[in-house]
Amino acid sequence: MIDQIAQIATANLLSPMVLFFALGVAAALAKSDLVIPEAAAKAMALYLMLAIGFKGGVEVAAHGLDARLLGTLLAGAFLSATVPLIGFALLRLTANLSAYDAAAIAAHYGSISIVTFVAASQTLEHMGIPYEGYLVAVAAVMETPAILVALWLASRAAPGQDDVQVQGKNGVLREIALNGSIVLLVGSFFIGAASGKEGMEAVSPFIVDPFQGVLCLFLLDMGLLAGRSLTQGRRSLTPAVLAFGAYMPLLSASFAALFAWLLGLSVGGSALLITLAASASYIAVPAALRLALPQANPAVYLTMSLGVTFPLNLALGIPLYIFIATMFS
Repeated sequence: MIDQIAQIATANLLSPMVLFFALGVAAALAKSDLVIPEAAAKAMALYLMLAIGFKGGVEVAAHGLDARLLGTLLAGAFLSATVPLIGFALLRLTANLSAYDAAAIAAHYGSISIVTFVAASQTLEHMGIPYEGYLVAVAAVMETPAILVALWLASRAAPGQDDVQVQGKNGVLREIALNGSIVLLVGSFFIGAASGKEGMEAVSPFIVDPFQGVLCLFLLDMGLLAGRSLTQGRRSLTPAVLAFGAYMPLLSASFAALFAWLLGLSVGGSALLITLAASASYIAVPAALRLALPQANPAVYLTMSLGVTFPLNLALGIPLYIFIATMFS
């Protein structure tokens, strides 16, 4: 068992994606002037969302709607809504954090990291393990419930205080629904579903061939951001908070593995559902919380999701989740 995990982990650690991420972290910690222009980073993120969503839509068109797909969507929504409740309770019990910071961190761990999802799917492809393409739709579904639950937790923890801004419920919902990454991911998913295989053949030189190169460059930028967040937020990271960043993904992964087994997902599909549950958002959730919960400290929640959990998942988590999926499936 240990040998299998070690083999997958070694292959993952030596993949170009992880090595470029490590280069970015090292450059940031060494205070290098290496920088990816913000406009280029945003363009790469948009490209990745478009490619992921489109490929997922094409897979759904080939697969068709069935009870397992709908069940997986419901399981993803349930996980996204439940994980913040557990995370918030654990943080309040173990870490000396305000209700606002605990709710904000819980939202990140209930929502998902699409880049971690992409890294896991690429690892599966390298290993020749197929997976259900509709997991892309599950990823989109899992973005929102965690944010809404976390806002409810924050408002409930400080009743009657005027500074608890769930700044206009409509404004928050609009911020979540119209977040650029979600709009492009969902929109390209439906375009892929509508155009099917013929559409994929038409755009494959743009969507398939350059994908891994763009992903490596994007992860270099993620490494730079992670290294800087670790430098800036290290004072806020108490041992209890750091421990949460390591054990919460494992707890979420356990719940997701149970759902994957009950749903009868393939090894690849199970690995991706587990990865989604175990990942932590650092794009959609910070954008929503900036508007809805300004009392929370970005240095804490961004450092946790991007500086702690993302590297752990990228280096060690993905191989472990694939192994868990193999055991459960």
